[in-house]
Amino acid sequence: MAVPISDVTRRVVYSGSAGVGPYSFSFEVLAETDLAVYKDQTLLTLTTDYSVTINVDGTGSVTLVTAATAANNITLVGDRAIARTTDFVTGGDLFANSLNDELDSLTIFAQQVKETADRGLKAPITDPTDVNMVLPIKASRIGKTLAFDNDGNPTVGEDIGNWRGNWAAGTSYTVRDLVKDPVNSSIYRVNTAHTSSGSAPISGNADSAKFDLVIDATAVADAEAAQAAAEAAQAAAEAAESNAEEWATKVDGIVESTDYSAKAWSIGGTGVTDTASRGAAKEWATETSGTVDGTEYSSKEYAQGTQAGTGGSAKDWAIETSTNVDGVDYSSKEYAVGTQTRGTTGSSKDWATYTGGTVNASEYSAKEYAVGTTATDGSAKEWATTTGAAVAASEYSAKEYASGDRTATGGSAKAWAVDTSSPDGTTTKSAKTWAGEAATSAAAAATSETNAAAALASFNATYLGAQASDPSVDNEGDPVTAGDWYFNTSSNISRIYNGSTWSNVSLDPAIVVGKTSSTGAAVLPVGSTAQRDGSPVQGYLRFNSDDGAFEGYNGSAWAPVGGGATGGGSDAVFVENDQTVTTNYTIPANKNAMSTGPVTVDTGVTVTISSGSRYVVI
Repeated sequence: MAVPISDVTRRVVYSGSAGVGPYSFSFEVLAETDLAVYKDQTLLTLTTDYSVTINVDGTGSVTLVTAATAANNITLVGDRAIARTTDFVTGGDLFANSLNDELDSLTIFAQQVKETADRGLKAPITDPTDVNMVLPIKASRIGKTLAFDNDGNPTVGEDIGNWRGNWAAGTSYTVRDLVKDPVNSSIYRVNTAHTSSGSAPISGNADSAKFDLVIDATAVADAEAAQAAAEAAQAAAEAAESNAEEWATKVDGIVESTDYSAKAWSIGGTGVTDTASRGAAKEWATETSGTVDGTEYSSKEYAQGTQAGTGGSAKDWAIETSTNVDGVDYSSKEYAVGTQTRGTTGSSKDWATYTGGTVNASEYSAKEYAVGTTATDGSAKEWATTTGAAVAASEYSAKEYASGDRTATGGSAKAWAVDTSSPDGTTTKSAKTWAGEAATSAAAAATSETNAAAALASFNATYLGAQASDPSVDNEGDPVTAGDWYFNTSSNISRIYNGSTWSNVSLDPAIVVGKTSSTGAAVLPVGSTAQRDGSPVQGYLRFNSDDGAFEGYNGSAWAPVGGGATGGGSDAVFVENDQTVTTNYTIPANKNAMSTGPVTVDTGVTVTISSGSRYVVI
């Protein structure tokens, strides 16, 4: 599969958070085996551990058999085996697809090598050309660190040098010697052999560049200062702890400024009492002898107390029935079963059962509206059973509308059912009248049914239905007569009886192309050249008896149908082709074509030979 090879890195690393994937790759491959897949450091196996999908452009994706997790890394890297699959022979075929495959492979090999090299230790591209990045031999680098010499080339790292004590002037130092700065106690390593001069500190010495700082003692001093600061913070915390204890438990006065401890606010203390107009939490919960802070009462007082200043306790609002609770409104019990609100708002009990008049000076109770006689709009009982008069205004009860005989109601249900005259005094008829007329209509329908049955019998006497073979009697058992017909289920053809034999129902054979049988042949028109249609239309097909060949009309002329070899008489020897290509043409993929030359391709016309195809001109 020849594809363009893009300039991309042939390696991609994913988190395994996508589970089984798919994990896509944007570098092109030629086969599933051109890819190596790793889960963390483990090389996975194609088919066993994963499958590969390759797109038309050579890119694709990998789907795992077992789902990975976000803790895993999934690595896809190009791994085409470095080998040649095609050997071009001198004088042999040189196909574009084979050459493309080899060039694609060479490009992939180069990208694989580059991807591997990019992960290696290497010198910058701007380094001198004489840099030698070859490592020292194994024997010399075992157990050693990697270092670089003065030329920047790899060399074996040296061990840390000898301890020389405090630095002093006039001392001969060698590379790797360790010295202590006598001024600030920092530790230095000698990087260049020399005899010391000048004075400490080393950082200000003229030879400071010949030393590398190993331990910065000033950082130690900073750490000591930090320790002192921490100790000061601890002392402050201890003081805060003592202060916190007073904020928690002091009850004999204020803790700071004008505020008191948590315990004082909880159960009381000096300055935190109802007499001090502050009140502790305990007093806010249980005090019943007066207000807690001079204006408000405790929870207990609001729950069950009797002090008028509360506006009524919860207990009063629940069960007081002797009077109102707050000078205006009543308790829940009073609104439920009391009588103090009768004539104004009414209790629930009054709204349910009171029958001595209205409940709130305008409306009646549920019982009065159900069975009473004082409601001006009538009770439910009156609307159900009153007869002989209207219940309210001009409306009557359900019983009157059901069985009464008053025309004022517009006719009762009974009248609309059985009266022989109009129930409402108009021309509208009752159900009984409509029933009589329906019986007359039913008799007419029965006559129509008889006539329909006779027509069906006549049809059944002619059409004998679906049968497997020619019948000899009709559906009534009588002998068949001319005009009888049926559908033959064996041949799937309708057949008709002409008085002596059964024949297929068919179209005029003069204008229909028939066939000899279901597996035989179509019967096309046969005629000479002179007998062709006078005004043919594109698509006409016939057999020319003069030429002995099939011919068709292409829209402008009659032409032979076929395209194989031809010749004189019945010969089929010569295969003919045109000599000029006038229209673009593409030879399909994996197809071969040939022509007898010379062949000329017109200017602007293209013949395209697809991948895997050949075109030969003889």
